[in-house]
Amino acid sequence: MEDIFSYILSQITAYDQSILKAIHDTISTGTSGRILNVIMPKITMLGDAGIVWIVLTLILLIPKKTRRTGASMAVALVLCVIFGNIIIKNLVARPRPFDMERYALAKEHLLIAAPTDYSFPSGHTLSSVAASTALFKDHSVWGFLAFVLALTIAFSRLYLQVHYPSDVLAGLILGFLLGLWGSSIVKTVADFAAKKKKKEPVPATTEE
Repeated sequence: MEDIFSYILSQITAYDQSILKAIHDTISTGTSGRILNVIMPKITMLGDAGIVWIVLTLILLIPKKTRRTGASMAVALVLCVIFGNIIIKNLVARPRPFDMERYALAKEHLLIAAPTDYSFPSGHTLSSVAASTALFKDHSVWGFLAFVLALTIAFSRLYLQVHYPSDVLAGLILGFLLGLWGSSIVKTVADFAAKKKKKEPVPATTEE
């Protein structure tokens, strides 16, 4: 079983590496490359440790009218840490592209500091899509704009060659599912609390 898994992963990695090479050969050189070499490291920094999404979550938790949305995003981000960073990354234990020889940039040629954890799935993509999905459930316009940023962050991970395309794809799918799950958990808890509040007896008033 382990041999089959290793074979499948090696085949996927071969396709991944060819896509990374195509990205590098087509847009990472010339004028576009000089521009993107400045922009992409800054974009990817927004997703470091999910910082932009954590800040947005904390902001939404303050006003009462957006508190539920903030709670949904918070739960989604916690699920990302548990299932993405703790369980799946360590279970798959996939090396980063720069740790492989074929087609990938060497670690010393990266535009950002080389990540030290495993590659699958992309944590930047996972948290970005999960938070965007939870936000989109309550606020479609802001959620759409968040998705645009999330996809830009996801692409930056490919451009910078710190993730394989399949890492990013897995982050997109899993992030979407965890975003929906986080939103569903908060809705269930909120509905339960509302029903419980309705069932509570109203204190009797005495007339003098």
